[in-house]
Amino acid sequence: MTVKSIIRHDWTIEEVEHLFAMPFNDLLFEAQQIHRENFNPNHVQISTLLSIKTGACPEDCNYCPQSIRYETEVKAEPLMAVDTVVEQASLAKEQGATRFCMGAAWRSPKDRDLDQVIKMVQGVKALGMETCLTLGMLSPDQSKKLSDAGLDYYNHNLDTSEEYYKKIITTRKFEMRMDTLKNVQDSGINVCSGGIVGMGESQRDRGGMLMALANLEKHPGSVPINALVQVEGTPLHGIDKLDELDFVRTIAVARIMMPQSMVRLSAGRNDMSEPVQAMCFLAGANSIFYGEKLLTTSNPEENKDMALFRKLGIEPMPKRH
Repeated sequence: MTVKSIIRHDWTIEEVEHLFAMPFNDLLFEAQQIHRENFNPNHVQISTLLSIKTGACPEDCNYCPQSIRYETEVKAEPLMAVDTVVEQASLAKEQGATRFCMGAAWRSPKDRDLDQVIKMVQGVKALGMETCLTLGMLSPDQSKKLSDAGLDYYNHNLDTSEEYYKKIITTRKFEMRMDTLKNVQDSGINVCSGGIVGMGESQRDRGGMLMALANLEKHPGSVPINALVQVEGTPLHGIDKLDELDFVRTIAVARIMMPQSMVRLSAGRNDMSEPVQAMCFLAGANSIFYGEKLLTTSNPEENKDMALFRKLGIEPMPKRH
């Protein structure tokens, strides 16, 4: 492994801003070199995301149509039955997914709900798939229960930098996000954590989010980078859209800072052209969400993704053991 791929946990915001300021070609070249040192450059890991409990969330995240505070078209739905979730996971596996992610719109799960979710995790794992949950904030005891159940990944996005965070969410603090990540890591579960770009934040804020992730005691196993999907009725609807090259830069900087993490091209792909997605893979993205829907927003259809993979000579990544 070369010096470029050394795992660091001591990034400064000045160093991160220097990466963002690199000439675009130089940045992508460095990111691709680091990517090749750690991964097969023509393999992309496929995850499928299912909303197992939709809407009526008490939080006020400005981007989220599932918040009870905003008038959107999202209808609240109760926690799904275990058998239904396992059936959906089985279909996802048939379509090439190796990881099944389950999301519930909670501030934090109640213990009785957690017991039902654990049955879902066990059912999905019995199919031979990796499991991931996103349920909101977790206590140390809840994290341990999920670890004992065999959960592989827990998703809890930082969303943005600590400085910009209060402009996006007021019902919880940035430190509370970090506390959940610590609880998850301490329990032995892999962390899946990234953020959303295009919420009116500065480039320094995008760098601050990546710095907070890279300076964790252990880098997240997965780093989802989402482009804001604007939903009518939410406070961020109508905001100026992020320049697509700035999005690609964010992918490249994430790859350089977290060389061995899966960098996931997540929400917003529906609005991205094939050339932009191809640039993201060149910049070090090696994971996607697959399927027609991400929780409550649309995603490219499966056959569209496979057609793009064929054009690029990309193959689905086999499950890692």
